[in-house]
Amino acid sequence: MNHEYFLVPAQKKISFKKDYDPTYKDDYHQKADAIEKLHADIQRLAKYQDILYAQNTYALLLIFQAMDAAGKDSTIKHVMSGVNPQGCQVFSFKTPSAEELDHDYLWRCAKALPERGRIGIFNRSYYEEVLAVRVHPEILQKQQLPHFPHGNRIWKQRFEEINNFEKYLVNNGIIILKFFLNVSKKEQKQRFLRRIERPEKQWKFSINDVHARSFWDDYMEAYEDVFNHTSTPWAPWYIIPADRKWFTHLVVADIICTKLKQLHLEYPRVSEEHKEQLLLAKAMLEEED
Repeated sequence: MNHEYFLVPAQKKISFKKDYDPTYKDDYHQKADAIEKLHADIQRLAKYQDILYAQNTYALLLIFQAMDAAGKDSTIKHVMSGVNPQGCQVFSFKTPSAEELDHDYLWRCAKALPERGRIGIFNRSYYEEVLAVRVHPEILQKQQLPHFPHGNRIWKQRFEEINNFEKYLVNNGIIILKFFLNVSKKEQKQRFLRRIERPEKQWKFSINDVHARSFWDDYMEAYEDVFNHTSTPWAPWYIIPADRKWFTHLVVADIICTKLKQLHLEYPRVSEEHKEQLLLAKAMLEEED
């Protein structure tokens, strides 16, 4: 699979609407073919995660951003279905609490970063601070900042801070992959209607979800600015077509597996002394009644 189609090139301006199609499905014309490859990648991911955990050198941070109903929850559920829960942690970031507002905007995410050997998943993230806060500037007034630049300078400042933060993380062994699940406004409407009609999905729906659709264009503009300023060589953005969930799952799994493969992970090598102890332990066990 060619990941270049989904990658937002660093230091290159993209046109979100022109360059990325939410209905794109590559050469996978049959859903069954995609599901077969996804199952294979789930097994690959489980193997890589086992070595990642044993090696205890790197951590992997997966960031998922999207409009409502784009499929963040289902993508996390399906792609990570083979991973050992002991080596994986998921955090969902919603409206900041009073405690969180008393800290800098990166604080609540920074304290949820994965430990070495683990995979951390952020369902939404500190990027809300240049997305939701930008579309709804009244939120910024609640952050009790002593001062901040006026106009768009605040967002440029935060882009720089986020890039520096992510560079620091990567330098210290936390590998970052950022996914935007690109669902169309038309498909979002259909998914909202299905949520309303299905009793087991109604709990996920709020009237505020419909109100948020009136800000769709504002969000798209904000996202495009985010991609153009924060897709870096060390922490790239991938824009994933999300109108077909089965294709979304396939692409995300493939990108994660490819990145883990590039790390050349290895199980820890056992010293000669340790090997001798293993042989001794084996002999002791075999001598038991």
